[in-house]
Amino acid sequence: MRFSNNGAGDTHREPAAQNPFFPLATLKSFGAVIFRSQASRDVACLLDVDVAVSSWVCAPKPLVLASEHYICDFLVTDVEGVQTLMDAHDRQDGPDQKELTAAAASINLRYRRWDHAAVHSGFRLRNSKDLIRYANYTTALGDRVRLLAALNENGTLSVAECLSAFQETKPIAGLASMILGGFIEIDLDEALIGPETKVRRIVC
Repeated sequence: MRFSNNGAGDTHREPAAQNPFFPLATLKSFGAVIFRSQASRDVACLLDVDVAVSSWVCAPKPLVLASEHYICDFLVTDVEGVQTLMDAHDRQDGPDQKELTAAAASINLRYRRWDHAAVHSGFRLRNSKDLIRYANYTTALGDRVRLLAALNENGTLSVAECLSAFQETKPIAGLASMILGGFIEIDLDEALIGPETKVRRIVC
């Protein structure tokens, strides 16, 4: 998103798209969530399942460039407190990346523009979108205890084997909620999530 001078002394803002993009739920966002495009929505899904990411904000304060004020898609804070301005991969025709990096560095931020391959290669995006749709679910205490106890006893279980632990919560919703909540983990890169996908407990 950019601010540009319209020649009349005013500042014009290109608005972010108001239509919702799938999936609707988010996990690590703060503030208003208005995605500029489906591409930026896809990047947010990857941020939500990245264990190195603590939080992200849509459309942060603009960067001051030589000829315009430029609004990045995200301001991302990692678990160590490092903040990075990010753009989705559909903004390749935007300002020069070196200029954006320098402008970000001037206010003690980093800058990253995602590329298409980083977003769409492999299975991570599809799996993250499947999980994030359940971000607003909460697994019942009894179901959570039953599954964690079974994983303690067996080490790993398949997704199909885990489903029988859920008696109070919808099984897939409960399993996804526990993955997103950091109680259990699966490999998001190996294949699409299926009945044979291995589930492991995360031990803090």
